[in-house]
Amino acid sequence: MKVIVIGGSGVFGSRLVRLLVRDGHEVVVAARSAAAAQNLAETVGATCMSFDRNGDLDALWRVQPDVVVDAAGPFHAYGDDRYRLPRACIAQGVHYLDLSDDLAFCAEISALDQQAQAAGVFVLSGVSSVPAISSAAVTALSVDATAVDTISSAILPGNRAPRGASVVQSILSQCGQPMDVPVDGAIVAQRSWSLPESFDLGQGMRRKGWVISVPDQGLFADAFGARTVAFRAGLELGVMNHTLAVFSALRAQFGFGAPAWLGRLTLWLSKCLWWFGTDAGGMIVDVRVNTSDGWQRRTWRMRVNAGDGPFIPAVPARVILRDPQDIASGARPAVSVVSLAALEQGMEDLAVQTEIAKQDIIPLFPSFLGEDYAALPAAVRDLHDVPAPRRWAGRAKVTRGGSLWARLIAGIFGFPPATEDTPVTVIMTPQEGGELWERQFGNKRFGSFLQVADGHMTERFGPLTFTLGLHVADGQLHFPVRSGRIGPVRFPRFLLPVSIAREYEAEGRFHFDVALKAPLTGALMVHYQGWLKRDM
Repeated sequence: MKVIVIGGSGVFGSRLVRLLVRDGHEVVVAARSAAAAQNLAETVGATCMSFDRNGDLDALWRVQPDVVVDAAGPFHAYGDDRYRLPRACIAQGVHYLDLSDDLAFCAEISALDQQAQAAGVFVLSGVSSVPAISSAAVTALSVDATAVDTISSAILPGNRAPRGASVVQSILSQCGQPMDVPVDGAIVAQRSWSLPESFDLGQGMRRKGWVISVPDQGLFADAFGARTVAFRAGLELGVMNHTLAVFSALRAQFGFGAPAWLGRLTLWLSKCLWWFGTDAGGMIVDVRVNTSDGWQRRTWRMRVNAGDGPFIPAVPARVILRDPQDIASGARPAVSVVSLAALEQGMEDLAVQTEIAKQDIIPLFPSFLGEDYAALPAAVRDLHDVPAPRRWAGRAKVTRGGSLWARLIAGIFGFPPATEDTPVTVIMTPQEGGELWERQFGNKRFGSFLQVADGHMTERFGPLTFTLGLHVADGQLHFPVRSGRIGPVRFPRFLLPVSIAREYEAEGRFHFDVALKAPLTGALMVHYQGWLKRDM
């Protein structure tokens, strides 16, 4: 086939050009820089053309391509007439693919579906790592499942992977901005580049990722019936990740923009750090599914070495163009358009390793309490049955202590202000062998992380970790504090807060009653009590 790759001299476009030439296609490198296009074309055995996608498109049709691939971007910045190119391809009877990672651009291309079908061409957006590869992995992992509850994916490149200006600008443009994410069937606002999570890519490779918007969050709930869809991205160097996290927090607070000069500066600074880290990265897709045998966690891992990471976003287009007759005409996001097996075959000439792992899920609290868990009333058991993210909502009353000491400590922990009645939501998310609890009382949020350590249930608030004497008594679940530490340093007992906390069932509902008293004085810090029900 004759394929024009727009942005063909860029980081991902140039890799696609190389793959397509390997597969025997007649490839035209189209780029704004004629010199860059010519240099690549001469190196790989392609032809080239100088082309600006915002200019005259007639130059494309004079080449008489079978397919046009847009690998330029950033797609969020394509302006008011963002589908000018795919519409022109349809009018010319030419297939169209793009490597978009922008949700709106990818999802709304379906508006061109009737025209594409009438012209007998396919118009696919998001032919990249997301959603093309991620959706293929979900499809493979959900075989024989009765329901897909949660989809969590991450892309974690090595530091020495080349970075393009469009990718850097795309990250900065959304960093700190609110984004809508499906969590347990509800749409929840999250801040882009927040909520870090650690991922195990296998063979000793662990990386952290931060939430960021991609097409998956807007497409996969409908495509797979998933209640929760999460995506994270992360860089290998902690200094780069944490700098972006600080930028995200500041931008959310003060509302400043992300101008082009900042993108250029960020790209230059990242290149200065090229010597650190490695050329190894990876991708992970994790699903939590219900099966006839119970809950399972199924994970597809991909590790990429030898600097081949930038080839991965180009693989779906390569696979599609190997067998274009198998692709139905029409315009749509590239969700499950090719199989995971075909994609892995399309990576065989790259330094890539993949594997699938399966693990039965036993939630944290049932596992820790054992037989005592059965003694709890149904409403309490239901709340702590957390095989996947769960969202509960209700009402609460909050009382705050009046002493200066108690107010100071309560402020440090971020406890909510006093109120006679306020809406409350709690999101519990299985994470790294424990559960992340995110609580929101009115507009006030605070969170903690619960896990089992040395045979005891612990709860961590930032650098502070408390050991809980979690136990069942009189049909209620009690959470007294037994010990505490900041980092590795243990508190003396007189510096421990007093926790009088219980969960119980009343009138068929889950209820909570938590009173926390300040160390030293025993003065009340906060007392919150109320009820919750599953927010379906």
